[in-house]
Amino acid sequence: MSTESRNPNPDAGRKLTESDIPPDDLPDLRSTVNDLEAAVFAAAAELDIAAVHEPFVGGLLALQREPMPARQSGAVRDRSVGAGGVAEVEAALKRIASTPAEHSAWVSVEPEDALRRANALVNASARGWLHGIPIGLKDMFDRRGKAARWGARLRDDAVPAARHATLVERLEAAGAVILGTLHMAECAMSPTGLNEHLGHGSNPHHRAHASGGSSSGAGMAVAAGDVPLAIGSDTGGSVRLPAALCGVTGLKPTQFRVSTAGAMPLSPSMDCLGPLAVDADLCGLALAAMAGADPRDPACVDLPPLRPGTWRGRSARDFSVAVPRLEAGSLLTPEMLEAFTRTRHRLADAGVRIVEVPMPDLALLGQLASVTLAIESTSVHRAVLATQPEVYGRQVRRRLSRGILMSGLAYYDAQRLRVPLLRRFMAQTLSDADALMLPTSPGGAPRIADTVGPDQHRLEQEFGKLSFWTRGINYLGLPGLSVPAGVNAAGLPLGVQFIGAPYDEERLLSIGCLLQTVPDPT
Repeated sequence: MSTESRNPNPDAGRKLTESDIPPDDLPDLRSTVNDLEAAVFAAAAELDIAAVHEPFVGGLLALQREPMPARQSGAVRDRSVGAGGVAEVEAALKRIASTPAEHSAWVSVEPEDALRRANALVNASARGWLHGIPIGLKDMFDRRGKAARWGARLRDDAVPAARHATLVERLEAAGAVILGTLHMAECAMSPTGLNEHLGHGSNPHHRAHASGGSSSGAGMAVAAGDVPLAIGSDTGGSVRLPAALCGVTGLKPTQFRVSTAGAMPLSPSMDCLGPLAVDADLCGLALAAMAGADPRDPACVDLPPLRPGTWRGRSARDFSVAVPRLEAGSLLTPEMLEAFTRTRHRLADAGVRIVEVPMPDLALLGQLASVTLAIESTSVHRAVLATQPEVYGRQVRRRLSRGILMSGLAYYDAQRLRVPLLRRFMAQTLSDADALMLPTSPGGAPRIADTVGPDQHRLEQEFGKLSFWTRGINYLGLPGLSVPAGVNAAGLPLGVQFIGAPYDEERLLSIGCLLQTVPDPT
């Protein structure tokens, strides 16, 4: 986590109470929290009183699978660009400069730094997997001499960082050229890209519609063709949702695979950092560059490095995909259901084995994720809530206020349930399959006008529907890859996601690469 923010105000250490919540917001927030706690306690009633609370990372590691066999032949295709990427960086900067400010994905663009970096790579003796590739960063990562803004007023006076985030160090070591920082939802707390201070993220396919969030600018920048690769974060779907709604590919790694040192914290036991890119292959190369143990982040696991390119050119007959039976309704539009069914047929026609499985209880998993997020995010922001609550937009302050009302008992029960529910999910959906296919969102991107308004409770219910398919996966800590799956009648992108076993990103990437080579009849 970033340690560049300090709050010397003595009130920062006081206890938060109901009096810190605006009176108009208190009744429905209390009702929401009561509903969440009831769901937790009902689920926890199944736990044996003597059951040991299993560490979450241990549960993930225990459920690892054997890695895919190494490729026997075939050269790994180089995705890096020639001559250090100078021409590519110049072209990207020109595209960005031509975009009207109100539609831009970018918070800051640094042409001089980017061109200096690209020119330095021209004569570099070593070429990393991302050599010369221009990229953008969600505005939440420390960079030496710069202050990440987190899409929030609370960072207006932030001190410049003394050191790069680990992720930034590793991307640059792989040869990436950072062009600047990208729009994000305030404090990464909106699935739509909402930001009351910066303006809302807009969809490059239809500017009246939302980009998805909270990695809004990352989805926008890749979809608009500004850069082929951008880096975001995913705590409840914040990589996968903008990827799906903007029509690009997004990868949420397994929990604890990528170091979060120097990144904005939100809910540390669910925060994941991941790429959005033009295809699954480039997502894989980015993950290979970013992943690995880090002494600055003791939670980050020490695993064998990913094998770049091992996911390319695999036979469809080597894979199986679990598919639940779905019905259209408030959580799934008929067009999204049609796209989901069409994707299933494309995989089957290519030779992938399809396994029908029961629909997992994503509603419960999402509620447990919401409890976890409520307590952890409020803890992260407690000092600012106690001293400067006015710096938050109303939607964000309301979401942070849930943690003031939530009991520690509900939070601890949610953590006790985590490994048992992970094992149940694996047994019920992935025991006979390499991945589970789900929609990424209920349908196409909502209109921005429908994501704002005075009725905050109604908006929060709609946001809950938007992240229904993604949020519970963060609670389980599993990897998820969202890939494009066509468009709806309005021309807005649709996406499906593949959920894999812990630390089995190579198989997900293989399925993603395979799907992206299979023709879509539409």
